[in-house]
Amino acid sequence: MDFFWGISKKEKKEGGTRELLRCIPLFEQLTDRQLAAVERILHERLYAPGEEIFREGEPGVAVYFIQSGSVLIKMGRDKKVLAELHEGEFFGELALLDDSPRSASAIAGSESKIFAFSQPDLFAMIERNPRLGIQIVLSLARIIGDRLKRINEQLLELTKERA
Repeated sequence: MDFFWGISKKEKKEGGTRELLRCIPLFEQLTDRQLAAVERILHERLYAPGEEIFREGEPGVAVYFIQSGSVLIKMGRDKKVLAELHEGEFFGELALLDDSPRSASAIAGSESKIFAFSQPDLFAMIERNPRLGIQIVLSLARIIGDRLKRINEQLLELTKERA
């Protein structure tokens, strides 16, 4: 299942927050000035190992970017691990579009430094700088489309295996 989650990852470069953002496909088309605008509205948080970032069923409010550490994506009553994400990866991006319930939980797998980019911040950005906001939304649509294509491919393979 990591194949599905891992499509968001690009090779991480060493450095600060702006370098992290450059590695995130959501922001890869942005200029330095645009990245600076995004960087100013990120919310930084440190998580201890085992600390919950969000819980399955809660309304989504933000997308999260891993600066350091790891995050486990878990689902269901038995908290089955669907993926382990690391530095330079992101998760929870559907929350930028709506506040529907989270489909899985996210738990810090190790001490982690994580940045959040919230839906209200995105909407405020769209009002202040429509061109930048639309670029981000279009990148988000592309990423979600890519994930949907990959999950469809996985479903097709599973169907073939069972036939």
